[in-house]
Amino acid sequence: MPDGAEMRERPAAFILHGGPGGDHSGFKPGFSPLAERMQLVYVDHRGQGRSAKGDPETYTLDENVEDLEALRQHLGLGPIVSIGTSYGGMVSMAHAARYPEAVSHLVLVVTAAHSGFVQRAQEIVAERGTPEQQAMCQRLWDGTLTTVEDLKQYYAVMGPLYAVRHDEAAAAPGRARTLHEPAALNRAFRPGGFLREGFDLRPELSRITAKTLILAGRHDWICAPEFSEEIHRLIPGSDLRVFERSSHSIRVDEPQAMMDAIKGFIVY
Repeated sequence: MPDGAEMRERPAAFILHGGPGGDHSGFKPGFSPLAERMQLVYVDHRGQGRSAKGDPETYTLDENVEDLEALRQHLGLGPIVSIGTSYGGMVSMAHAARYPEAVSHLVLVVTAAHSGFVQRAQEIVAERGTPEQQAMCQRLWDGTLTTVEDLKQYYAVMGPLYAVRHDEAAAAPGRARTLHEPAALNRAFRPGGFLREGFDLRPELSRITAKTLILAGRHDWICAPEFSEEIHRLIPGSDLRVFERSSHSIRVDEPQAMMDAIKGFIVY
């Protein structure tokens, strides 16, 4: 980027989407302002979005971590800024723990470090959800959201829980743009799925050396804020900010405050 009479290299930031089963398109144009300070690389996880398909049994967090490191090395990059949202935060977190020298700054947005978030989400839906939302979530836990149309309907029904300021007219075009992948979602959330059994990053978090910012939504139903608070306690020197007027989609509920927090954190 221009810096007076010189050109200065900007840090590379990898943007990791959630789901699993979504893609990066939901972060555009919301994350675009970060391009003023960083070179943004939007990553679609293995088998999702515009990444190549493969055996769904390989659509796991461990494989996603190795894919992320392979991409960093393929691009010839030094330490990156890693910004992961929801499931993307789980991948970013594990990558930063397993490859600490590869990450300079870590931003974890509405995420969790172990499978306990699923049981808590089930409790919250039972407390707050409409009967239609409760029934739709049961399909998520049962692994029966098997078509693209199923996933579009899931996000349409669940929208008011994902965002305090949910606006169906504004949300519908984004759902239409997203390349949904049911196989990836079910690999994670079906009975026996990798986010249901054996998922626990807590023993690894002390290995993270990257400067870390954790963002949580006070009203988040699926990655409740107590899971961000737990991550904050386990990552040495990390910062935590809880957005009081947000649910899981901070970028919908408090977009400017979220961008300000990230920009203020990533200073070179």
